[in-house]
Parts: sequence; structure tokens; C-alpha cells
Amino acid sequence: MDGYSRLVAVLKVALPLAALALLSTLFLLSRSVDPTRSLPFGDGELPDRLRGGQVITSPFFAGQTDAGENILFAAELIRPDEDGDLTRAEGMRGQITLLSGNAVTLSSDRGTFSSERDRAVLLGDVDLATSTGFVLRSQELRAELTELSVESPGAVSGLSPMGRIDAGAMMLTRNPGTGEAHLLFKDGVKLLYDPETTER
Repeated sequence: MDGYSRLVAVLKVALPLAALALLSTLFLLSRSVDPTRSLPFGDGELPDRLRGGQVITSPFFAGQTDAGENILFAAELIRPDEDGDLTRAEGMRGQITLLSGNAVTLSSDRGTFSSERDRAVLLGDVDLATSTGFVLRSQELRAELTELSVESPGAVSGLSPMGRIDAGAMMLTRNPGTGEAHLLFKDGVKLLYDPETTER
């Protein structure tokens, strides 16, 4: 028998044995995996999904207004509302970067998104802070996703660069005369002037 024939005879035995060894290794390794720990769901997510409620974790929306302000909204999770259009969110965060370079940050424990209205509504203890020194809180903020418009239809209170401020309503929008962004307080505005705040 020549060398070629001997090689063929050896491979006929060696290759099937190698295949069996690989298969047995795969089965042995698969036994060490706990299938209950390999599910890609957090605590509480699987029961929600099994009940038919679709849940999306860590979603975000990024866009830009016609004038060029950048708008970013994110949430810890969202789930569709029974009404269809609204999407309920938990752990909402937002940031608006103005043309001047100043930034406005928003946050709340819960809220909603509406795709038809291009609007995010932050509910509960809602915080708004600007890089120019405003730190405000209200119970509701309505923010447009395609234009510069953030509105608190109810009372708002907090700190301004000049001292403590309280108002019945507030709006962040673009000044039609100058085109620049500005905060507008209305409905019984009270400002407690603090010289130390101004000096800082």
C-alpha cells in the first residue's frame, strides 16, 4: 500500500472521531449554561412582555429645529398607552442646545411622548436648568420636538441669576423680534432679589 492510500485510510478513521469529539464538547458546554440566567430581560420586564405590553428600554429621540437648535430626549423605558398615540415614559431626560451655545436640561420621573403632535410632556416633579443660571421646578412641562417651545402651563418656582422667582406659568421660546431664545414668566411673577446671587 502506497503512502497516499495509507493517508486516506487514516483520515477515514480520524476525521469521524474528531467530529464526534467536537460534538460531545458542545453538549458538555451547553450543560453548564443556566437558561434562566441567559434571558436578556431585567427584573419585571418579562412579566410585562408576557402580558402583551411592549416595553422599550433606553429609547432616545434626537432632532433639530428649523432654526438649528439641537433637541435630545431620552427615557429609561417607554410603553404604548391604551389610547394608541401616546407613549408613556419613565425616567425622562431632555437637553436643548441653543444657537448661542447655552443649554437647557429637563428631567422628570415620568411623562409621555406623542408622535402625532411631536411633543413630549414631562410630569411630576419636573426640573429645568439652564447654563445661564436658572434652576426651576414645576409639575408639568410641554416640550415640542421640532421647534423651540417649552411651556409650563402651571406654577413654576426656583432660582434665577437675580434671586428666587415664582410665577403662575413660564415659556421658553424664540423672541420674534431678535430671533434669540428667552424665558418668559407670566401670571403673577414674584422675584425676590438677592444681591449675593447676582454677584456670583
